Amino acid sequence: MNKPFVVCHMLTSIDGKIDGAYMSAPDGASTRAEYGNLLGFYDCPATLYGTVTMEGSYAEGLAGELPKSGAVYPKEDYLATSDVQNYIVSVDPQGVLGWKSKYIEKKNRPKAHVIEVLTEQVSEDYLAYLRSFDISYIFAGKEQLDCTLVLDKLKTMFGIERLMIAGGGLMNWSFLQEGLIDELSLVIVPLADGNRTSASIFEKADFLPERTPIPFTLKEVKQLPDDGLWLRYSLKR
Repeated sequence: MNKPFVVCHMLTSIDGKIDGAYMSAPDGASTRAEYGNLLGFYDCPATLYGTVTMEGSYAEGLAGELPKSGAVYPKEDYLATSDVQNYIVSVDPQGVLGWKSKYIEKKNRPKAHVIEVLTEQVSEDYLAYLRSFDISYIFAGKEQLDCTLVLDKLKTMFGIERLMIAGGGLMNWSFLQEGLIDELSLVIVPLADGNRTSASIFEKADFLPERTPIPFTLKEVKQLPDDGLWLRYSLKR
């Protein structure tokens, strides 16, 4: 299989939540800081996020109704020019996210070039919108995301050898259920959240088929400041 090495690196409460009030509670501050520090350990030049995570943290919200551009672009991959070798891979099957640049610059993070992952459901107006910012995009499926094809194109077109997947739960499961995650990295904040509406590390979309639970092999356990834990697992093949 032609793919990058894929690590899923997640911050979670002790009860398995990946969002909620524990994300800002003072008691977990040191452990949350260690989660960020471990990004350097994995040294991945590209990080992949789902649409919900992108909308809330990286993109400019949603694009909304777009003007009719009149331009017609074929539904083919587009590789834009870039002056950096770091990437934010944005899984956006229907083409709904808003942008103001082909780069994302976050505090304490390297400048990153945006790669939009689309399906053929995307409109021609949205392709014109992406072209107006010179944003790279790839197609991976007609109506449903083809995760294997995503990884193949990221390695073949962009030379990405190491990829980090960082949520949310639906996106994590989409890659896991196809056996595409090589390592799972969990940083556990020693706080219980209890919120019944919070997302968890892995969540199966309703349209995906049922399957048996997926086993992992423990590689390493490390205690972190403030009684946090760092767990490293590999997928049991």
